Amino acid sequence: MAHQTITALYDDYDAASTAVSKLEAAGVAHADISIVSSNEGDRHAGRVRSASDVDAPVHGDTPEKASSGAGAGATVGTVLGGAAGLLTGLGLLAIPGVGPVVAAGWLVATLTGAGIGAAAGGLAGGLTGAGLSETDAHTYSEGVRRGGTLVTVRADQSQAARVMDILEEHGSIDVDERAQNWRAEGWTAPQAAATSPNAIPGNALGGTVEGRNRVRAYPTTPV
Repeated sequence: MAHQTITALYDDYDAASTAVSKLEAAGVAHADISIVSSNEGDRHAGRVRSASDVDAPVHGDTPEKASSGAGAGATVGTVLGGAAGLLTGLGLLAIPGVGPVVAAGWLVATLTGAGIGAAAGGLAGGLTGAGLSETDAHTYSEGVRRGGTLVTVRADQSQAARVMDILEEHGSIDVDERAQNWRAEGWTAPQAAATSPNAIPGNALGGTVEGRNRVRAYPTTPV
């Protein structure tokens, strides 16, 4: 069965976390969902415990290194309270080129495993490895760097439409429109080619999906 990686960017973490909880309630496995949110200004301090507060020792970057965006990006804490499911595994990471984030889910393993976070382009590199076009990967990375929250979902064909509905229902943004505004401010990133090997059939713009401008979907091979 065909699988897709579906992505959505949010300005508001609470909206994104609500979408994640609704995806879980709809039967999407925790292992197929990921969330990455900017922790600029330590905005998630009330959600993440420091390493000294968790029961078992946590190895990796210190909160101070994560705050500065240094280091390879290892987990240093877990979520404090909150809903059961994916969000209870929320941890603090430092991603090169993006800075401090809180994150949970399958994308975290991509970013921290084998030094990928540091050696292969940070968040954009991890997203490209997950099947996104280079242009969209850089756009999502910039969105997180600017304070946003990225939700990524691995879904089979039978789940895809419902996943997209849920992501859009909770306020995902139009990334093309946002990227255009950033470029007007002087931001530069790789431009989309006229066609892309990652396009959904019937679409020529990377992961764009006909009739939807606030989610993207990319054919992928399930892990």
